[in-house]
Formats: sequence, structure tokens, C-alpha cells
Amino acid sequence: MSVEKVETLIIGGGQAGLAMSAHLRKRGLAHLVLERDRIAESWRSRRWDSLVANGPAWHDRFPDLMFEDLDPDSFATKDRIVAYMEEFARRIESPIRCGVEVQSVCRAADGASFQVNTSQGIFEAAKVVVATGPFQKPVFPDLLPVDSGMVQIHSNAYKNPQQLPEGAVLVVGAGSSGAQIAEELMRAGRKVYLAVGPHNRPPRRYRGRDFVWWLGALGKWDMKTPAPGSEHVTIAVSGANGGFTVDFRRYAEMGMTLTGKVIGFANGRVQFAEDLATNIRDGDADYLSVLNEADSYIAREGLDFPEEPEARQIPPDPACMINPLLELDLAAAGVTAVVWATGFALDMGWLQVPAFDQQGRPDHTDGVSTVPGLYFLGLPWLVRRASPFIWGVWHDAAGIAKHIEQAGSEQQVSAFL
Repeated sequence: MSVEKVETLIIGGGQAGLAMSAHLRKRGLAHLVLERDRIAESWRSRRWDSLVANGPAWHDRFPDLMFEDLDPDSFATKDRIVAYMEEFARRIESPIRCGVEVQSVCRAADGASFQVNTSQGIFEAAKVVVATGPFQKPVFPDLLPVDSGMVQIHSNAYKNPQQLPEGAVLVVGAGSSGAQIAEELMRAGRKVYLAVGPHNRPPRRYRGRDFVWWLGALGKWDMKTPAPGSEHVTIAVSGANGGFTVDFRRYAEMGMTLTGKVIGFANGRVQFAEDLATNIRDGDADYLSVLNEADSYIAREGLDFPEEPEARQIPPDPACMINPLLELDLAAAGVTAVVWATGFALDMGWLQVPAFDQQGRPDHTDGVSTVPGLYFLGLPWLVRRASPFIWGVWHDAAGIAKHIEQAGSEQQVSAFL
């Protein structure tokens, strides 16, 4: 079987792969992008129908291409984001091949390059950039048995309320996905139970600026590591319906039943932890801390931003917080479906090189792997907090492209000597 040789092979044709391709092309560095499905496939088929970006159009984009047809403060639909990625790939003339699945990556016989086995043959690459993103393997807790009578799906398989059988729905997880799916189901007339764990709850907008603007102004996008104890804390923010601050108390006022974390299941009953009030109040504290930091920044910089005292008004605790539900008989409550909005895990078993630490996480510094010639891009906290987002991955890709160029120059000098 013939082997195709490439200088740099990028695995993944989503936002990370395209950003990497753009920066390599700017530096005149030969490369090839392999995508197992289509460009931006996760946005196409692994998101719900009504999903929009969590950041406004002026922010959630690459610096080299704007959303010309959108209000800068609006939130792009998932279909518009797919079209944006396709247009970007055309503009940069990215050498991308779709429908090619990478099956394994290992060291080549020469010990220096990589052998990449795919559904379309074998490639040999001097360098490999893993740009497959963080949303790979859905985390699906093994709590409810398959014979429980419940339709169980992960948030990556949820499309719309009509997809689920008639009846009440339990949504587990109150980050951005869980909160938005739960609200959509409630607005569709479903009785919804939402299990709320620890979370951050930033304001959508405050004093005339979107929260993504505040993250920049307050230096939070540049944080290198999450705050201690917050590594697994989700963020509840939404661009749906024009963008609004997620308020779980408001959900309860509208008829949603909030619960604590799911901790067990037995005899047709789901058990919940007694942590609902704590989780919501901690979310309130996070929300107010952002307002406090924003107010201090405005005063320090002498900015003339409008006052917004109403933003500090926290509604009274709803009944489901005061007397929390600790057990739910699914059949008696008419629950026919469970949506697990419980996040994702990495799935890199195909990467057969010693590029992982003792916990099985990619071992790297700013995306530069401990294995020479191997790079990671698009992962949470790769370089900083902004790393997995569209505009953040752009800056990370620039750093990796520079490293690839310098490594190539050093190899050329070494060969000459």
C-alpha cells in the first residue's frame, strides 16, 4: 500500500483545525487537514435544533472574518456557524479532506515521524496536530437501567421537544446545555425537573456590555488555570431568545421543579442530594462577584457606563429550594424521558504515542506535546481560559504554528551541519 507523505497533518476540521490551517498557510507551511465527517460536523449533527452561539457575533468569530449579515450583538444560529466555517475554509483555501477517519497514530519506522492510519490509506507526517476538540465522548452516567422504561439521551443527541415521548422530562445538569434544553422543554409545555449541580452564573449583559466583554476587561479570559475547586464547575449562560442571564429562580417561578444533584436510583425512584439551595446560592455569589468586579473596573477606569441597580435584585427562594425534592418516583410523576446534560470526556485511544500524563490527560505545555512533533489544539485550558472558544483557539493556533516553523528551521540547520 502506498504511503502519502505530508509535512504537518492536522486531525479535525472544526474551528481548531481551520484556525491551525490558517496560521500554517500564513507562514507558508505545507500541511493537510483530515476530517472524518464534514467541516464543523459537531455543529451540524451533535447539537439541538435551536442552539445559538453563547457569545455575540462580534466576539465568537475568527479575527479574519466577520459575520457580515448579522447584528454584531446577536447570536449566530448553529447553521450560520456551519456556513461561516465553510466560508472560512474556502477563503483560506484550506487543504482539507472530508470523510477520512483517522484510526491510529503511532511512531513511524524511522522513529522521528508519525504513521497515521486512516480509512483512506496511510499517511506519514513529520508533525501532527490533534485538533479534535473537547466534545468527544459523551459522559452518560450508568444510573438508570435500560429496562427502566425511560427514554434516555445525552444532550449531544437531543434535537427538539418533539423528539421525546409525551410526558414530563428530567434534565440532569444545569450548565449552558442543560439550562437551555430545560427551558426549551418547559416553553413547549412539558413538565420539567432540572437537577442543578455546582455552577457559575455570569450576567449575560451588565451596564451595557456583554459578559464576554467583561471577561476580557477583567482579565478572566487570560486565566491560566481554573480557580481551585472549580475544575468541574459548569457555566450557565445562554444566547437563546436574544440572550439573557440564566436565572434558576425564574425557571422555578415559571413552573420548573429544581432539584439537587442526582445521586442514585432504586425501585423506580431517583434520589437527589440536599445541595440545591447551596448550589444556587453559590451561583448567585458568583454572579454578584462579577458585578462587583465590573463596578470596580468602571470606577477605576473612569468610564461613563449606565447604572444598573436592578441587576442586583435576587428573587425570593422558590418553594422547591425551601423544601427540596429528595426523591422522585418517575412513573408517578409521569416522567418518560431523561436528558443527560452531563458533559464530555476525551477519547484519544487512537493516539498510540506516550503523550499522556498519569491521569490520562494530554501532556503538553501550551499545546506543545512532550512527544516531539506532536501538538494539541482546542482543548479546555490548553493555554488559558479562552482556549476552547472560536476566538481563543485562533490565538493558540498562532503559537503552535510559530513553534512548528521554528522546529522546522532548527531541523534544517541541524541537517546542514
